This record gives sequence, C-alpha cells and structure tokens, in this order.
Amino acid sequence: MGTGLRRAAACGLLLSTGACATNPVTGRRELSLISESQEIQMGKQASAGDLQRVGEYPSSEAQALVKRIGTQIAAKSERPNLPWEFHLLDDAAVNAFAYPGGFIFVTRGLMTHLNSEAELAEVIGHEIGHVTAKHTVAAMSKQQVAQIGLVGASILSPTVAKYGDVLGSGAGLLFLKFGRDDELQADALGFQYSLAQGFDVREAANVFTTLGRLGDGGGRVPEWQSTHPDPGNRVQRAEQRVAELPAGALSNTKVNRDTYMRLLNGMVFGENPRQGYFRGTRFLHPDLRFEITFPTGWKTANMPDAVVAGSPDNGAQIQLVPGQGTPTQALQGFLGQQGIVVGQSGQTTINGLPAVIASFTAQTEQGGLAGLAMSVSHQNTTYLIYGIMAQQVASQRGAEVEASIRSFKPLNDPALINVQPGRVEIVTLPSAMNGTQFLQRYPSTIPEAQVLIINGIQAASTLPRGALMKRVVGGIGS
Repeated sequence: MGTGLRRAAACGLLLSTGACATNPVTGRRELSLISESQEIQMGKQASAGDLQRVGEYPSSEAQALVKRIGTQIAAKSERPNLPWEFHLLDDAAVNAFAYPGGFIFVTRGLMTHLNSEAELAEVIGHEIGHVTAKHTVAAMSKQQVAQIGLVGASILSPTVAKYGDVLGSGAGLLFLKFGRDDELQADALGFQYSLAQGFDVREAANVFTTLGRLGDGGGRVPEWQSTHPDPGNRVQRAEQRVAELPAGALSNTKVNRDTYMRLLNGMVFGENPRQGYFRGTRFLHPDLRFEITFPTGWKTANMPDAVVAGSPDNGAQIQLVPGQGTPTQALQGFLGQQGIVVGQSGQTTINGLPAVIASFTAQTEQGGLAGLAMSVSHQNTTYLIYGIMAQQVASQRGAEVEASIRSFKPLNDPALINVQPGRVEIVTLPSAMNGTQFLQRYPSTIPEAQVLIINGIQAASTLPRGALMKRVVGGIGS
C-alpha cells in the first residue's frame, strides 16, 4: 500500500475522533493527535523554561532585529494567527530552534557567525517552517521519542538524566528529531519566506557553508547542524533554488550586511566567563565567587542551571545546582525524593563554609545507586552538590566523587575574578587585502581559522577597501 493510501486509510479510521488534520503547508490530511491549543501550550511552557534558565541577550537592538524579521515572515506564513514569539538567547552555542506553537529562538552564538540580515532571515524562516509545516506535532503524534538510559532512568531522572546528552553518558532526555525530509522542507520554506520579504536568497548558501566549516573542525560543532542534513548538500540545493528563480526575481532584494555587522560590534563572543568557566579541572565562577574541582579525565559542562561532570566509564555523575532554602532544607529536599535511602549524615565545615552532608543509596530498574550529597552556604546563596554512582563503580569512584564535592570553596584570586568575555569588534578595512593579510593586520584572541569562519571568508579571499570585518578581542585567552 503506497504512502498516500496508508495516510488516507489511517485518517479515515481516525476521522471520527478528530485525530487527523490538514497540514497548512502541504494541504494534505495527516495524523495529528495534538490540537493547536495543546501545541501552543507546550511551546509556551518550554519557551518560558528557556527564558528563565538562559535568559535573553541584553541588547535591545539585536533583540528587535530578530523579532522584526521573525514577525514579518510569520505574518505572511501559512499560520499567521499563532502567538508567535522571537527571542535572542544569551547562549554561546551556534544554534536556532523552534518550539511548537510559534516560539522561535536564535542564540547570540549563531548571530556572531552570520554576516547579514539576509542570512539571519534564512535561519529564522527555516525555524518558522518547522512550525508552519507542523513538524514537531507530527513527530510527537508518531511518538518518535528517544529512550532514557543508564543512571538517569530512575527516581532521580529529573535531576540526573537532564544533562545526560551533554555529557554523552547514555542517560538522555525525551527528545524529538526531525527527519531529513522535514529539514529539507524547512530549508525550502525558509528560502521562500525570505524571498517574499525581499531578502537576497543568494545569501542562503552562506549559512550552510558556515555550518559545514564548523563541523569540519573549524570550531564548535553547531547544534543547528547536529540533527540536520549534510550542509554540503544544502548549499547545492540553495544554489539550485536560486538558479530556478525567474529572471528579475532578485533585482530589488536586500542583503543589509553593513547594518547587521555594526549591530554585532561589542557582542559577547563564545562562552561568557562571568557566568562561570573551566580552567583545567577547576570550575570558577567570578560573579558568585566560588570554585570547585572535578576529577581528572571527567567530561564537564557548564549549563545555565547546573554544572555537571560525568566519569569516563559513564557510571558516575556529579552535579552542582542552586539549593532551595537553608543548606539543611536543600539537602532534605534532595534526600526526600522517593526511593532514596539515607545513610550517614551530619553537619560539617567545608573550606571554612558551613555545610551538611549525607550518603545515600537508591534502587532503580537499571540497578543500585550509591551517592553523596552536600549542601553549603556561601555569600547568602545555598548550593547543592551531589555525586551519583552505579553500584558496580562506587568502590572505584567514591573517593574522587567525595574529594570533588569537598573541594567547593570561595574564589579569592583577583586575576580569576576579574576575567571578562571576548567580544566582537567590527573593523573597516582601509585598503583592499586578502584573508591572510586581514588576520595579520587585525589579530584576534580566537584561532585564525575561527576568524575566517565567522567572517565567511577564506585565507585567499579578496576583501575590498571599506569592507566591515569581524575580529574578537578580549576574553580568557587574551
């Protein structure tokens, strides 16, 4: 039975329950177990969580650009009546994503890697396309969810499994991935939407070229690429769409490169050390004035609402999170989770700070867990630090987990406290030069290969006099 016949048969069986709907983009009837009001509610909740955990980048001008482009595109899309929202997150990741119901996010990390409003419009249009074509709704209706594994699939999953993907430990979140066809359709929609708003869609290929260069080792692999088709193929498809446009279709289009570049001047580039940073195995937080040392060889990550570390064998994990109330209250809240059995506990002093500490065990479907949790107060803030280990590695990992937890202490070194983030600086070329000459004349505090990528150029590229170019100044490595 063909795909179309199968879809029609399925919808015929489910029609009386309202489980099928017409796709706004394709016009086809398809399985849809989620109503539009449910779609909006889910997106609203997820959006609010990101805004609370990560926050928007504090630039009213940059925020306004993202919202202006997004609002204009959405208003002319197939679903103009959704409660569309557009946000610029204060996140170094090179990423853009859409929640169901019309909640679109772009990160400052992605913005610093783009070079024109036309490129930004392609990205925002792509994400709008996921919403208008109801890709998330379709994926959820088909129950395309990942399985939760290892340490996280337990009574502790809300706190442990949450960061499993970051550490690559096998513990994961429930998540949805768009298929190749969905991604390519979103690319085509982004192209269509951008052109309708008068943007020069010849710039679309630049976005995919940049993503490909990052993935080839020129920098941090962008999250926007990780679940998307091969960037090289997307470049070819974007160029093919341009070639198929009728004559004169691009005669009055806009790129708006210079205005976009000026907007980036002074924008934070990369991780912001004011929000905490790693120096070897040490995690330092200059604003909150604390540090903690993780075991050698462990994978670590600084998340908006936690600092996490995972052992190389994936059997142990350490997390530092904000605590609620006093240290005693925070520890009791953690140990009060269903299934936890408390062992030894008591008050202690950690590097001059008052703390409470307790060992615990728990049983899960995957086996037994052992752990140690400590809550400490520092500068009127409570922190909860805990380590969780699979029983089979507890004897091997216990000592290093405890040593890490007990390493929490005040940060007092002015040199470590006064670090500042790297920032984009826009320079105007006084004369024509190539990429190599640009790198020599305007050195950056990031690797030269990365400077070429964020400018969308090669070492041999010819840069005209008066061109606006990016370099990065300041930061931890300066």
